Amino acid sequence: MKVILTAEVKGKGHEGDIVDVARGYAANYLLPRKMALVATPGNIKQLGARMENISKRNATRMGDAQSVAASIEGKQIVLEAKAGVDGKLFGSITTLMIEEAVAAQLGADVDHKRMDLHRPIKTTGEHFVVVSVFGDVKATLTVKVVPEGGAAALAAEEAAAAEAAVAKAAAAEAAALAAAELAAEEAAAAEVVADDASDDESADSDTE
Repeated sequence: MKVILTAEVKGKGHEGDIVDVARGYAANYLLPRKMALVATPGNIKQLGARMENISKRNATRMGDAQSVAASIEGKQIVLEAKAGVDGKLFGSITTLMIEEAVAAQLGADVDHKRMDLHRPIKTTGEHFVVVSVFGDVKATLTVKVVPEGGAAALAAEEAAAAEAAVAKAAAAEAAALAAAELAAEEAAAAEVVADDASDDESADSDTE
């Protein structure tokens, strides 16, 4: 059955696309949710008149999606969960929990229905999640699951690591500065020795 999509449908197409779908899928899912129209000659004609606006909307959505993807690509969110000593969770991490954490921690708006977990998250540790933002635009982020109360400890560890990195960089900069000053002093001393040698040679020449 051919239908005209009135919204993006994962795995099917974007708004304005004419696609062939199963009749039951159209009747029970797409049409009741106003996500598609039957591709009648009249609807196809109306689609032609609306395509310019649809194209502009899709272009805007694509640009927004690329910005969102860039803001979460490679980033990490931290979720706390009840866990046993073996790291197994008493339950699992849901995509809705991830959606809320992304909004709170990264300030990005993503749809939990468009996340691929590969497998249910039921243990502590790091897990990779692929988010289909819009169309073919995707981003991968890391979900770090820690036992309840572990987020504060993790934040303290990261802060200490950042502080240590700053101190190491400052020490390296100080060492480089000291080395530069020493090199300058040695160069100045060498120049003085050269000048003294030149004066001695001039004195010997005058004596002769």
